[in-house]
Amino acid sequence: MFLEHLQMLFNVLERAAFMLSALFLLTQARVFKDIMNKDASERKPTELVFVSILFIFFAIFSTYTGVNVDGSLVNVRIISIISGGIIFGPWVGLPAGIISGIHRFLIDIDGPTSIPCLITSTFAGVCGTLIYRYGNQKHYICWGIAAGMFCEVLTMALIYLLSDDKTLALTIVNNIGLPMVLGAASIGLIIKRIQDVHNERDRFAAQQAKRALDIANQTLPFFKSNHSDSLAHICDIIRREVQADAVFITDREFISAYANDSTLGHYDDHQAACGPLVKKVLTQQTHVVANDFEYESFRSALIIPLKESNHITGTLKICFRKKNQISQPLIELAQGLSVLISTQIEASSAEQAKTMLQKAEFSALQSKINPHFLFNALNAISTLIRIQPDKARSLIANLADFLRYNLERDEDFIDIHAELQQVRDYTAIELARFGNKLSVDFDIDPVYLQIPCLLIQPLVENAIQHGIQPFSRPGRVLIRVKQHNDHVLISVKDSGEGIPQPIIDKLNSGTMEKHKIGLINVHQRIKLIYGQGLQIQNLDDGVEVSFKIMNRQPEAVYVESGNC
Repeated sequence: MFLEHLQMLFNVLERAAFMLSALFLLTQARVFKDIMNKDASERKPTELVFVSILFIFFAIFSTYTGVNVDGSLVNVRIISIISGGIIFGPWVGLPAGIISGIHRFLIDIDGPTSIPCLITSTFAGVCGTLIYRYGNQKHYICWGIAAGMFCEVLTMALIYLLSDDKTLALTIVNNIGLPMVLGAASIGLIIKRIQDVHNERDRFAAQQAKRALDIANQTLPFFKSNHSDSLAHICDIIRREVQADAVFITDREFISAYANDSTLGHYDDHQAACGPLVKKVLTQQTHVVANDFEYESFRSALIIPLKESNHITGTLKICFRKKNQISQPLIELAQGLSVLISTQIEASSAEQAKTMLQKAEFSALQSKINPHFLFNALNAISTLIRIQPDKARSLIANLADFLRYNLERDEDFIDIHAELQQVRDYTAIELARFGNKLSVDFDIDPVYLQIPCLLIQPLVENAIQHGIQPFSRPGRVLIRVKQHNDHVLISVKDSGEGIPQPIIDKLNSGTMEKHKIGLINVHQRIKLIYGQGLQIQNLDDGVEVSFKIMNRQPEAVYVESGNC
């Protein structure tokens, strides 16, 4: 009896192995693999119908290949039904169970096991569906084996209970019961094979993500400049990583940059970007695969759209000299790269726009200072023309030198000592204007750094105009440039009444009235360049306005050309 059971078990396992081999071959086919790689919600009805027919075929085929034992069939039908239900759900498990069960009944209506097989085949479809719906994927194998064994035990019980010939029923159960129940363990192997396809997808996705990340790390430094040479480096990195013969980045009409094998031709700037294929991408707004075409030296190409703000602005084109080089893994990798390149180009464009805006703001703010200073200087000189004409002539000469110095200068940043000389020229005019009412002192450390022109003078002007002029008593302005460990502190202190806190709040919040040019101008310029604006501190004997310049000069907002 033991040898007979062992032989019967081998028969069950042999048929299960046949099914497993068939599934293995199917999972190598792209159509079936694509279906397997999709989530349940992504599968189309036609794909579910295809898989359902496939498992119905397996179940019916198992019936036909079963071994006849005393009028019963030793087969792996239950294994097919439960495996299909667990992996693909009710649209596969239930049809496979019901149809294969009806088929089993019809081919042997009067057989001792036909009705029990109909019942348990249908029940197996229900079990597979319930496990699919409520079970944990990690435990599918255990649940599948348990369900298969339970269905086989149920089959044996029904054979005995529903049979009129109890002796025959008992003989059948004794002969096939144990091999059929043990053979149900094969369900675990089938489920494991199907799950391996899912795991292969995850491993493949992880590998592609790693490749994309490696390419991203290599190309990231070149996106910062976003010009043709940098884009050419990016093309070359992608070409080497995907082992292509040529890689192009194009705009909507022309080649922006490329990298190719040294044996291929050279492409001039603004050369047409691969004609109809690129136009097809731009029109259809999706990638184009060409595995058998002829364009110059290339026979296969993949073209992916590049987007900025959801608008296609160009393409990434990967070309090969051989046919049929565009595989699904390459398509998925290229799609990831197109998202990366699109994002980086968009970020680079945004950064360039931000820099250009900062330059424009810097130039606009700086241009406001010159007429403002000129107005006040001329106003001071006009006051002296009648009472001190010689002094007025001297100050006009000083002002002429001051203006000539600015007009001849084409840098936006000047040596701090040149800036301080400008301040001395200005205070000379104001000292002549106010006489004994005003005193100006300088406390300057020997520092060497570049600062934006007309940065200190507006603060001195503000101190004189608002801290000294409104009061009848004499006032003092102290200008300091002090070297500290990691920064230089530049401050202007006056002996006035201080700056009201609401004005300080408006300055910090950027809501200062537009006609109050001096403080807000300097504050915004310093903030644009150094990241932190003016610091204002009301003291017992006046107010101090200061700002810090770190010893490391900022890589900041340099205007291409302009005058101080």
